[in-house]
Amino acid sequence: MSSTASVNMPESEMIVTNLEYYPGMAIEKHLSLVQGSSVRAKHAGRDFMASLKSIFGGELAGYTELLHESREEALDRMIQQAQSVGANAVLNVRFSTSSIASGAAEIFVYGTAVLLQEEL
Repeated sequence: MSSTASVNMPESEMIVTNLEYYPGMAIEKHLSLVQGSSVRAKHAGRDFMASLKSIFGGELAGYTELLHESREEALDRMIQQAQSVGANAVLNVRFSTSSIASGAAEIFVYGTAVLLQEEL
């Protein structure tokens, strides 16, 4: 994810950035810490292909796709939570990945929900 990104939401635009501020905007109100997570398990077919790749080398494309989908889902959940508290931006966004069980991984994303306004 780039340092700043705008995610188009159906009724409004949510600013999502890993910066502590958003250029040209001032924090009007700090709302809360928001988070989202997604837990995914490995697929048997992907596991078989991964075992072959570990022998011959190369990218584990099935796992790359799985983690990408999990990141998107976790990010969407965080944005929904930010919208529910009235935020128009989430600042200082961070991602974390952890193995929670054999064959399952969690993607966790968190940030600070704020209300931004244009600087004068």
